[in-house]
Amino acid sequence: MKLLKKILLYTILTAAALSFIYPFIWMIMASLSPEHDINSLILFPSEFTIENYQSMISKIPIGRALLNSTFVATINTGFSLIFSSMVGYALSRMDFKGRNLIFFIIIFTMTLPFLITLIPNYILMVKFGWVDTYLSLTVPFMISAFAILMFRQAFMGLPQAIIDAARIDGCGELRIIFTILWPNIKPTIIMVGILAFMASWNEVLWPLIVIREENLMTMPQLVTLFAVGGRAEAQIGVKLASAVFLATPIVITYLFFQKYFIQSMATTGIKD
Repeated sequence: MKLLKKILLYTILTAAALSFIYPFIWMIMASLSPEHDINSLILFPSEFTIENYQSMISKIPIGRALLNSTFVATINTGFSLIFSSMVGYALSRMDFKGRNLIFFIIIFTMTLPFLITLIPNYILMVKFGWVDTYLSLTVPFMISAFAILMFRQAFMGLPQAIIDAARIDGCGELRIIFTILWPNIKPTIIMVGILAFMASWNEVLWPLIVIREENLMTMPQLVTLFAVGGRAEAQIGVKLASAVFLATPIVITYLFFQKYFIQSMATTGIKD
């Protein structure tokens, strides 16, 4: 009976996993298929070809867009980790008036849709003269309410004795954060880093608004304009190739760090 339950459980889990992964596998296979095979929705094409990728590369500057996305996502991730951990530390380990109020305001901002702040942010970018610059793609995303929450909870889970011992040894607050506490919350850092990188990499709407020069466009922005702007010439295979090219870095990143991501999600709780 136990063996039957185990077989049934693994069968259901396998079916669920296949249902999630099948669309991505089909997208990869379709991007390597001739155009006439894609409409038939078969998984394995009659012949494999890289013509769709060659056509995509010849029509849009995908290499420059890849560099732009990598640069912007790396900058946003790095500064988000630094600034959010500093705020999270202040809210968890420093005693000052209004600390809880500030924390609740930060939590409240997580409930606001991005569209509400879209116009005010754009007006600020125009006033600062940052439209069509990398600053408009990085500065608004250098800190995250969700990252602050995660760092606050991670720091609250560490013993106060570690911080007290570091202060006795003469460490400043910044040194405590980055040299004493960071090594003890690696899963949280990696999880926040992955989520920040993914959010920046996949952002489409904001770059479409603040960037108009093609040499500054990110991959999601360029791929979106390529797919709906006419350059793909209604070729589904070319659109799928651009989608695969866009999704691959995120998949690779997650595969390398999934252990830490799952560990952080399993151990991080809400502590008062």
